[in-house]
Amino acid sequence: MAESRDDPVNVLIVGINYAPEAVGIGPFTQGMAEGLAGLGFAVEAVVGKPYYPQWRAMPDFAGGGWARSTENGVRIVRCPHYIPHDPTGSKRIVHLASFGVSAFGPAVRAALRPKGERLAVIICIAPALLSVPVAWIAAKLAGAKLWLHVQDFEVEAAFATGLVGDDGWAARLARGVENTLLRLADTVSTISPQMCAKLVAKGIDPARVIEVRNWANAPAPDPHEGASYRAEWGLGDRKVALYSGNIANKQGIDILVEAARMLAERSDIAVVICGEGPNRARLEALAAGLGNVLFHDLQPAARMGELLGLASVHLLPQIAGAADLVLPSKLANMLGSGRPVVATALPGTGLYAEVEGCGISVLPGDAKALANAIVALVDDPARAAELGVAAHARADERWSQPAVIARLAAALRAIAGR
Repeated sequence: MAESRDDPVNVLIVGINYAPEAVGIGPFTQGMAEGLAGLGFAVEAVVGKPYYPQWRAMPDFAGGGWARSTENGVRIVRCPHYIPHDPTGSKRIVHLASFGVSAFGPAVRAALRPKGERLAVIICIAPALLSVPVAWIAAKLAGAKLWLHVQDFEVEAAFATGLVGDDGWAARLARGVENTLLRLADTVSTISPQMCAKLVAKGIDPARVIEVRNWANAPAPDPHEGASYRAEWGLGDRKVALYSGNIANKQGIDILVEAARMLAERSDIAVVICGEGPNRARLEALAAGLGNVLFHDLQPAARMGELLGLASVHLLPQIAGAADLVLPSKLANMLGSGRPVVATALPGTGLYAEVEGCGISVLPGDAKALANAIVALVDDPARAAELGVAAHARADERWSQPAVIARLAAALRAIAGR
């Protein structure tokens, strides 16, 4: 049931990532904002200038200060912030902190609206946890509830990927800051059952923890099965093992090159990697001389159906330490495409549970097992088709955007006392 337009629930979203970023957290923050606006909520979003995953400002947003617009019913303030071209641990901290500083003014102004426009709930998206103090201050000024939505456990992910050492005073400080910031929120949500359990393990009251999944926004499957890309990229009739997304540390994406090296004699299989990020140049160097590995940039959102249809199998690598710190958003679209998934995930993790019955999971770091799983699906099209059907059904069951937004809206009405 939509809110009355005369008395909407006023919501402020604070998060560094937003559309037109095409991958990662940005599309989901946009979908959350626009979905709530479509249900009658009055939504404002204080966000960063788009930069991800290229780690450089998009040309249409480079330079300048704060920019205001209204997009699909959402009032948006885009804030300037530091963007490191080489996002090491210390530079990422400055990057995230700079957004918190630049978001402070717009968030406070939103909090000080007249009584009739007073905020009811402020949703802070993590990353970046360093924005939580901004959202907390704004919530106190407005008399609003603070909702923290955790897309990544960024502190533990930094440890798992080696961006920050996991012992010593810096690690203790980071964990202490994380625990303090998590406890500032009235409600804490995250995107999988395993990540909800991790919040409880960190000491958050289970009554304050809510699951709000990311959703599948894949278009209808391409009836031509990616034929346009096959022609453009000279793939012929080769089977395609596809990875599309960010190329960074927590993906453990080096394993794709190792597996491709083991498949070099299979002229009927190509490993296609579409993506950008801080590790792409190094990955291309690792793949030098391998004729079965093709690199391409991220493709336009309008062609997502064609790209997903190109895959015979989707590849979803992830390092062991990050398996329950983030449930990759790209998985939703992989499942929705009706193709089987090969993931690197340990039994018992959230990623393993999502892929089970829709593909094959192998141990993280085991390139031989990954290569064998690709071959098993390519050489058994009946099994691949069966798993693909199951994947599409799972996307409908667990990853429907209208259902996710409806659950979020109901929880927001409850916390706002409506």
